[in-house]
Amino acid sequence: MAEPASQRTKIRPAAVAGSFYAGDSQRLRTAVADLLAAAPASAGTSPKALIAPHAGYVYSGGVAAAAFATLGGSAAITRVVLIGPAHYVAVRGIAVPTADAFETPLGRVPVDRAAVSAIADLPFVVEADAAHAPEHALEVELPFLQTLLGSFALVPLLVGDADPRQVAEVLGRLWGGPDTLIVVSSDLSHYHDYDTARRLDAATAAAIERGDWRSLGPDRACGFLAVAGLLVEADRRRLTARRLALCNSGDTAGPRNRVVGYGAWIWQGTPRDQFPGRGR
Repeated sequence: MAEPASQRTKIRPAAVAGSFYAGDSQRLRTAVADLLAAAPASAGTSPKALIAPHAGYVYSGGVAAAAFATLGGSAAITRVVLIGPAHYVAVRGIAVPTADAFETPLGRVPVDRAAVSAIADLPFVVEADAAHAPEHALEVELPFLQTLLGSFALVPLLVGDADPRQVAEVLGRLWGGPDTLIVVSSDLSHYHDYDTARRLDAATAAAIERGDWRSLGPDRACGFLAVAGLLVEADRRRLTARRLALCNSGDTAGPRNRVVGYGAWIWQGTPRDQFPGRGR
């Protein structure tokens, strides 16, 4: 008997498997394992939030691995709030999908529909499957998360025309406890020469590390709105960033006359971050 339409699982299929990362499951597992094995060891408590880049793995996979390698002992994480920029489809606000699961060659990740419902009343949160369908910014992070966390629920968010304080409001609602990880997906400067990119990205890194969200803009990071929103909420919870990696495509797999910057940061949670002592 055919499954009733109302009970069918709605899947958001992989859009960039075979281009940004390997489309074959075994090759993808091997690639992710190799990147994680080469990542520097990161001591300390489990992360509450991360920034990771989202280019093809040959370009930014090592920097992404530096961020995700911090999850090695994070058995408590059962939900990931994954937020990044909408590259392909214009969005007014913050876009959520109607899908029940996101798929990669490593399998399906269920969407936390209850969490999506918990932010649905915000006027700037909109359903926009068209924005999610071609988007790589969230998808390329999933194989790392699938490898390290195994089973988890996903809250996929794409930021379009929004204010950082709106992003912070969404993150504040979804912040949760040790079970919830926030991952912001963003590359840094785009298409400058190598030395210019190094200078711009160093300034952006310094701004992130001092929590200066107002100094960020589209010329500094494609996901600057998501990054800025995280900085607003992290500051409210008295958390600060620690840099894990910073480079550009000229250091990895591209020419140096037109590069893209990549960085990785971690915010480590404490009991204090669940009870912030000051407002925005």
